[in-house]
Amino acid sequence: MSRRFVVRATGPARPGQMAALGTALASARVRLLDLSQHVAFGEVVLEALVESVGDADVGVLLSSAGDICGLDCRVDPVADGAENQWLEEARAPRWILTLLGATLPAEVMAEVGALTAEQGLTIEEVKRLSAEPRLDTGDAPAANGVCLEWRLRGQALDSEGLREKALALSERFDVDVAIQPASLWRRHCRLICFDMDSTLIQAEVIDELARRHGVYDEVAAVTERAMRGELDFQQSFRERMRKLEGLDETVLAEIAESLPLMPGLERLMTHLKRLGYRTAILSGGFTYFARYLQVRLGFDEIHANELVIRDGKVTGEVQEPIVDADRKAMMLKQIAEREGWGLEQTIAVGDGANDLKMLATAGMGVAFHAKPLVRRRARQSVSTLGLDGLLYLLGYSEQDLAAVDACG
Repeated sequence: MSRRFVVRATGPARPGQMAALGTALASARVRLLDLSQHVAFGEVVLEALVESVGDADVGVLLSSAGDICGLDCRVDPVADGAENQWLEEARAPRWILTLLGATLPAEVMAEVGALTAEQGLTIEEVKRLSAEPRLDTGDAPAANGVCLEWRLRGQALDSEGLREKALALSERFDVDVAIQPASLWRRHCRLICFDMDSTLIQAEVIDELARRHGVYDEVAAVTERAMRGELDFQQSFRERMRKLEGLDETVLAEIAESLPLMPGLERLMTHLKRLGYRTAILSGGFTYFARYLQVRLGFDEIHANELVIRDGKVTGEVQEPIVDADRKAMMLKQIAEREGWGLEQTIAVGDGANDLKMLATAGMGVAFHAKPLVRRRARQSVSTLGLDGLLYLLGYSEQDLAAVDACG
């Protein structure tokens, strides 16, 4: 009668331990069914599921297991029903929880651990994606922030409640807690689409144009009416544009040259291009400025509003169709379809209500430094790091990115 055992070996990691375990199992003439090894902080955990069959000598296994390169070893029989339980656990949903911030103190770890336990989720693995070995960095935050990736297993008891409590934790500790299914597509996205104003740049271009033209207060009043729901996007956009009539074209070039880029944008674009992503700007702003970013940073395509300029002056009109929330979502779909990608391979990043439909359409929608309403409605949000923090959401570690740099 065959029996099954788990062999566990732990201790300081060094070469040759797997070979030693294999030799011990071969000497005992047991059948190897499964194998796992993990190394952290210089310590190895090596586990093997084995079965005694035929002339297998479990006694040999028990005696030789203690001599695997000096590791502490034990052999435990598999209890009745344990393998069925393991199989059920293997079929349970998997989740990725990404924890980002300037620092990650122990209190945050405790709160996130309590939240996952409350939801009945098992933590299978936690690993650091950021480069700094210290998480709670005190008065000297790491250059690119710090990030831990938690791999979770289980059926969340209340997925909507989990998300709401994660958002509350984010606000309480000034960190980002992003939860997403552990999907195959996470590391196989091909298209990433960005809003422009207050996402790629630290400005709202129409406000800058209004300031230079001396009509900022009038434009701001129209914006306020739109926020109160008195005007829809297209109505408010046309009304604001009319107030820019007569603005000299030279002002556009001056503003474009002084646009403040969002922190992390240049690093993000460098890595996205090297990793083979197609990048697009889908903006309710203006092509004049989107084109400037395209030339400077290498975006593959841009879709924004085209200012009408005659005799060197802004006319206060734009060419149709106006890029609004519906058109952003439509353009994301069209680009993906044109390139032969599924929506699960797309990412959208934006900060305003005009981006919500695009964020909902994409496989991963990220609210970036967004208004509270947008953060609540988007599936993911990043508010504590720069745009290059998106690379952590996609599962890339600083070690991965350094390897990409070395190949570049």
